[in-house]
Parts: sequence; C-alpha cells; structure tokens
Amino acid sequence: MSRRAGILEFAVLGLLREAPMHGYELRKRLNTSLGVFRAFSYGSLYPCLKTLVQRGWLTEEHRHPQESHEGDARSASLPVRRAKIVYRLTAEGKEHFEELLSQTGPDAWEDEHFGVRFAFFGQTSREVRMRVLEGRRSRLEERLAKMRASLARTRERLDEYTLELQRHGLESVEREVRWLNELIESERSGRGREERTSPGRQAKSGPPPRTSGDAGGRPRIRDDVPAPDPSEDTA
Repeated sequence: MSRRAGILEFAVLGLLREAPMHGYELRKRLNTSLGVFRAFSYGSLYPCLKTLVQRGWLTEEHRHPQESHEGDARSASLPVRRAKIVYRLTAEGKEHFEELLSQTGPDAWEDEHFGVRFAFFGQTSREVRMRVLEGRRSRLEERLAKMRASLARTRERLDEYTLELQRHGLESVEREVRWLNELIESERSGRGREERTSPGRQAKSGPPPRTSGDAGGRPRIRDDVPAPDPSEDTA
C-alpha cells in the first residue's frame, strides 16, 4: 500500500469514527476539513472504502429514499432514486484506528501525513501528541540547517528572484517551527486538550499559512536572511 493510500485510509476511519456517512459526505469532509485531499476523486475514495469493508473495518448500510404516497399523480413521472450506501465503523475498525493514532514514527512527521494527524489530535492522547509534535519540530530543524548551509554555498550565484523565493521558503519553515514551539509549550503546561476529547471535536488550527512577498510587482530582497539551494533535497 502506498503512503498516500495509507493516509486516505487513516482519514476515512477517523471521520467515520465521528459518525456514519455516505460516500458524498465523506468526500466533502475530506475536501473541506482536510485540504490535503482536495485532489482526491471518487475514483480514489471508493476503492479505499471497498478495501476497508473487505477488511472488516467498515460495514455498508443501504438506505432507500422514502417511497412516494400511493395515488400521487406525480410519482409515475419522477425518476427512481437509488439507495445510498452509508458506511459505518465497526468495532474492529475502531480498534485499528486507535492503533494508528498511537503510532509516532517518522511517517507521522512528514509534510503530508502530519497535517492529517494534526486534524485528529482531538482524538489523540497527550503523550502521543507530544511525540508527534516534537518529532515534527526535529525534522524541520534538520531541514532548516540544510537550507542555511545550502545558501552559504550558493548565495552569490542566485539572482534576486530566486533568492527571494528561497528566502520565502526558509521563513515558512521558521514560522512553522515557532508555531510548533508554542504548541509544545502549551501541551507541557497543561493548556492542551486533556487526554482525549469527544470524537466529534477536532483541532481546527494548523501550520501557519505560507505568505508571499511584498504586494508590489518586484519581490522584496533581504540580504540578511539565508535561503536554500533549490537543487538540494531539504526534506
């Protein structure tokens, strides 16, 4: 199973832990609540749901629309509405999701997976939240060190626009590290969520938005801030 498919399965199980949903509702929640899935289509979602049903983690319920009253003259001309398939998390599915929530390895720190994990922090224990946040911060600090070292070697060869782009990338990572520091301090001081909250309430905050340069046509160049070499792997 690919990493992308694994993230989708995690998100589907997490959303269905809140309440049963049919496919369209799930897709809408994936798009609106978890922006990382905006590129996903029905072609990706339904095979995932089928796999989860086969594994015994979900069940399907067929809900038929309310039948028309007899004698309604319009009923004969109305199209027949298909039954909706509603997906419900099983006890085994809930147990599997709890196991996934407890994992704190490097995959939980990566860019794409971290955002999804953070969206379900409201269902995650404080101890696990702390390990994921600290792991993410460590990963970004490593990235910052690579970016700064890269700039020191290549700065003189970069034109002003490339330099501004790299500066923007560096500042974005620095901003997220500051945000993570605040979250970690909040958890340590007891201001974070107590152990577990209800499944329907999730954290809505996320990494600080990435901002662009000045509003004018020409980017603002700052010589005192380093930036990475675009040819280097900064992950």
